[in-house]
Amino acid sequence: MTDQLKRAIHEAKTAKTTSNPTDKAGASSEEQNFDMSESTYKTTHTAVRKARRFAMQGLYEWLVTDRRFDKDGKLGWKDNAPHDIAARTRATNAMHTVHIGYYHEMMRDIPEQIEALDALISQHLDRDIDKLDTVEHAILLIGAYELQNRLEVPYKVVLDEAMKLNNHFGATDAHKLINAVLDKMATDLRDLEVQADIKANRRSSQKAAAPAAQPQPQTTDETKAVTNADDTSETPTTTGKPRLSANKAIKRPRANKAQANISDYRASKKASAQGHNEAAAAPTPESTAADVGLQDSNLVNSDEKSKD
Repeated sequence: MTDQLKRAIHEAKTAKTTSNPTDKAGASSEEQNFDMSESTYKTTHTAVRKARRFAMQGLYEWLVTDRRFDKDGKLGWKDNAPHDIAARTRATNAMHTVHIGYYHEMMRDIPEQIEALDALISQHLDRDIDKLDTVEHAILLIGAYELQNRLEVPYKVVLDEAMKLNNHFGATDAHKLINAVLDKMATDLRDLEVQADIKANRRSSQKAAAPAAQPQPQTTDETKAVTNADDTSETPTTTGKPRLSANKAIKRPRANKAQANISDYRASKKASAQGHNEAAAAPTPESTAADVGLQDSNLVNSDEKSKD
């Protein structure tokens, strides 16, 4: 309970004790006129959503009591006015996180505009409005009221909040009827907003489809070979240094003078050794004649030994 409400109750009690009996009506009217400025209650999105929930419950209670008695002609049974329902709700629930102003607005304006709102709903129904489920009827009343009177609330938010109310209170498949009716009603009451939203969605879909619509170049065997060669090759950069491919790293040969001198020395030594071996292996004319004479002398000596 807020300080302002406590102050108003205290002032009403003191007025009752100090005033004359003829001033009781004036005191009671002053007690009901509270200042509901937005500085005295929550105004967040969560608070507004809770206000819708409490308003849906309050409208459901009003539809099954006074509204039904009014239709049946049982006016003497009417003893459950919307402001009494709102007072009981505030007395029996923790309302410090609820948008109290929006809750009271819906509990006051929707019963007053019930005939006009039912006419809007009936235009898009495939059945009589009396055959609607009471929970669905209360949700549709809140949605129709917001679409018609709360233009600062986007129509998509109205539809989404109606779906949340149905998920919390309604039947399993009731969301199909609620969504269809409110969608058609939004086309009638918020035509400019709906058309602007359709155009925005069309532009975004065209932008998303534009890159996919571009023709892709045909890849042949030659182009694949060229691309593979390009991938492994070095590409120059702005700094002038070659850029290595991410797939294959190319090892750059490093110039080492000492290693080059050693390899040259080994090559020269190997070449000189091969030349020396070839020269030693080649026979000379003198050595050939001497070898022949030795072989002949050996043959003569062997013959003489055999004769002896």
